[in-house]
Amino acid sequence: MSDHSSSRFDKSRLPSRHVSVGPERAPHRSYYYAMGLTEEEIARPFVGIASAGNDSAPCNTTLDAQADVCRQGVDEAGGMPRRFNTITVTDGIAMGHQGMKSSLVSREVIADSVELSVRGHCYDALVGFAGCDKSLPGMMMAMLRLNVPSIFVYGGSILPGHFEDKDVTVVDVFEAVGGYSAGTCPLARLTALEKVACPGHGACGGQFTANTMACVGEAIGLSLPHSNMMPAPYASRADIAIAAGRQVMTLIERNIRPRDICTRAAFENAARIVAATGGSTNGALHLPAMANEAGIDFDLFDVAEIFKTTPYIADLKPGGRYVAKDMYQAGGVYMLMKTLFDAGFLHGDCMTVTGKTLAENIDEVTWNPDQKVIYPVSNPLSPTGGVVGLRGSLAPDGAIVKVAGMARLQFSGPAQVFDCEEDCFAAVEARQVEKGSVVVIRYEGPKGGPGMREMLSTTAALYGQGLGEHVALITDGRFSGGTRGFCIGHVGPEAAEGGPIALVENGDIIAIDAEAGTIDLQVPEAVLAARRAAWQPRAHDYQSGAIWRFARNVGPARTGAVTHPGARAETHCFADI
Repeated sequence: MSDHSSSRFDKSRLPSRHVSVGPERAPHRSYYYAMGLTEEEIARPFVGIASAGNDSAPCNTTLDAQADVCRQGVDEAGGMPRRFNTITVTDGIAMGHQGMKSSLVSREVIADSVELSVRGHCYDALVGFAGCDKSLPGMMMAMLRLNVPSIFVYGGSILPGHFEDKDVTVVDVFEAVGGYSAGTCPLARLTALEKVACPGHGACGGQFTANTMACVGEAIGLSLPHSNMMPAPYASRADIAIAAGRQVMTLIERNIRPRDICTRAAFENAARIVAATGGSTNGALHLPAMANEAGIDFDLFDVAEIFKTTPYIADLKPGGRYVAKDMYQAGGVYMLMKTLFDAGFLHGDCMTVTGKTLAENIDEVTWNPDQKVIYPVSNPLSPTGGVVGLRGSLAPDGAIVKVAGMARLQFSGPAQVFDCEEDCFAAVEARQVEKGSVVVIRYEGPKGGPGMREMLSTTAALYGQGLGEHVALITDGRFSGGTRGFCIGHVGPEAAEGGPIALVENGDIIAIDAEAGTIDLQVPEAVLAARRAAWQPRAHDYQSGAIWRFARNVGPARTGAVTHPGARAETHCFADI
């Protein structure tokens, strides 16, 4: 039986009163009657159910069905569900061409579109469903911006493909492209691999950006425990969607909001989980962007400081052996947090969407010594995190590298400089990248790209050619969570702003030390000063439309590549209108 009593909810303090209460709102109510609602249903709190579902890629194909099932939980707990959709740009398909310039921009468009729909229709709460990389932080950014009671639900990961007696992911296909160009992977093998690497619905299976941010959802307290690592094809995902719908009504009743949950301490917990899982470097872009929505100062260097002291304990691809399905079967994010918390690495007093603290949620978890994916803190894969922040004369505003699974942490060599990814990829394909070199791809930053592209096609091709451990790659753009090897992104200030990366010339020696956290351009200051004086800004090809608007407004990668001042500049909060 549905709990149809709205007596638990004081609508006089909820945003939906502006579209449903009083004689002057009769025209508004007429629209709801047109959709078949009753007077009693219109009197309930309105819950927005946002879905990033579409047919663009398998990451998103189950989201609409999950969002529809969520209605049941909202209805049973006395709310009125209102579903709407937003976009995604799926990185696996946008990768390696101009389409990738749309990817990071889509994070802002997703957050903006969810904000505008909730504002325009005065919804009292939000349940958000997302599957592909940018839709996860975009959805959580909207929740923090609006600050209505909210729950984030990940659509789930894809099951691993199986090829030549081992589990494979889409990254294996990207790397096989490099093998093909090197003559070590016949076309027939590449074709056979591409047909089985992605066997069905769900987001990329390794600890790439989608799964990294899904782990963040649980760690930061916006997702229900044990919800996000469950693979997309599992039927019990419907139970999670219903539970989220039910629980968001409890959050309305108790007035527990995203900014009550996502405190500075909660962001520190989230950064710990990115490092402990060897997660995507993009975590260091999205956490500062989410913090901006809450008015919390938490930039790349704050993230890097936490990475530096976090043990790497989850043996996940691309640096390790396992995929999200294995992590789920091992006990998921909360199993990982159990050992971190017991060793004193997490703040246990943070509120979560369960209405309990993180410590109370963790207390319900029993450590499983038989699983093989998550190592205890007492026996880590490595004593410091899988992701490391860097700073030095080449990157005064910071840079980031994923070191999970890497054999060497220092690299020094002569620069090979490219002014866009396409030129570098062509050089890789033509076998012109030399062993021992530091490949520089610039003018790919937030402003300069514009859009801060990921470089997975290039890094994977280098790996496929056997050069993955023998070159370093540096960019003011980004890397996919699927990237492995000595690949350094988010170099700031970016080339378009005249940062030091704009002044590098072929043959300059660049020294990187991921242990010490340094990245230096070994060129005399007088030489750099002369180059700086001669440097001219460059125009890009995007002189109208959404990408132009992004380039005009976007800030540095260090603070999350955000496009507005965030909660610090707020004079009103939507939840209180």
